Amino acid sequence: MLRETKLKEIPEIKIHGRTTACRDPLTLFWTASGFECNVTGSELWVELEVTFHLYEPWFSYTVNGDWVGRQMLQKGRYWIPLFRGMSPETVKNVHFFKDLQAMSDDGESYIHIHALRHDGTFYPVADKKLKMEFIGDSITSGEGLFGAKSEQDWIPMFFSAVRSYAYQTAERLDAEYRIFSQSGWGVHNTWDNNINGALPKYYKEICSLMPGAENERLGGKQPHDFASWQPDVVVVNLGTNDAASFDQPAWTDTQTGERYKMRREADGSYCMEDVKAFQQAAKAFLGLLRSCNPSAQIVWCFGMLGMDFQQYIQEAVSAYAQEASDHKVLYLPLPPMTPESAGSREHPGFKCHQQAAEVLAGYLAELL
Repeated sequence: MLRETKLKEIPEIKIHGRTTACRDPLTLFWTASGFECNVTGSELWVELEVTFHLYEPWFSYTVNGDWVGRQMLQKGRYWIPLFRGMSPETVKNVHFFKDLQAMSDDGESYIHIHALRHDGTFYPVADKKLKMEFIGDSITSGEGLFGAKSEQDWIPMFFSAVRSYAYQTAERLDAEYRIFSQSGWGVHNTWDNNINGALPKYYKEICSLMPGAENERLGGKQPHDFASWQPDVVVVNLGTNDAASFDQPAWTDTQTGERYKMRREADGSYCMEDVKAFQQAAKAFLGLLRSCNPSAQIVWCFGMLGMDFQQYIQEAVSAYAQEASDHKVLYLPLPPMTPESAGSREHPGFKCHQQAAEVLAGYLAELL
């Protein structure tokens, strides 16, 4: 007979991703956030409450490590089955993933998890060998990992947490991982020169880049408790949008009327004054990462969407490491997307993410 148990009453549940201490319900903010459980029984359901204004969340889930489901979610509170008819005596590992990133344009886009309906017993989930944090843009958010190559619509359907290089790297290294990412954002500004879209500005809070009163009520603007989850490795994959902004029109701040633009010189080269502003922002971010994660190996990756800006990122990483005498900060190029490895929206597809994961996991396996 099935019984309902609130999530807060299941101490064996492992929570993934940055969130608050609240478990009634558990609010999922970031890509790949969710829960994991080991449970016996023949059947398991999850009670979700879903809200959004523009961008409906999606979720994926695995059973015993195999990806068996993916679904668009609609508004409301309801039950969704995760498995049924399985051998009741065996322990099943179930991992629920939020597929969609935190939406900076939709402060109401959330998945809340209230309870589980089951006929089994829960057991603790073993810790993995490593903890990893991935910080990035649309690549790390998994944009373009679903959909035909011709697709150009910017919609939640084309995001995936379970096909990304972050997921694949963590699988190869037996790591628990978290993602802190936002499509179109960078270290100094967004792809279209908006200086408010600098990801480092939001790193110290749980999820402060989501706007509005609802985010504040849910605790997104609260300080993140770094001591509660210290990564062994921090992977930064940023700079693609900073580079793209050199080829975009100026952005105007409607509050102040000021215009911002990363410039090119008359000969088409990058304006070095603006490059240096980016590099200062990159070095400051590395300093912030070190202060928040004092023992972590930090690896800055780049290249899946082109290598043109690589020199300036390498210079910033090397300069920080030298100035701070921090020998646990390194740079790693990743394989660039090709026509054969492209996904939708002119973004890296699964094959490109697979190649990146192979390089990154191999590098970290030797490094660690």
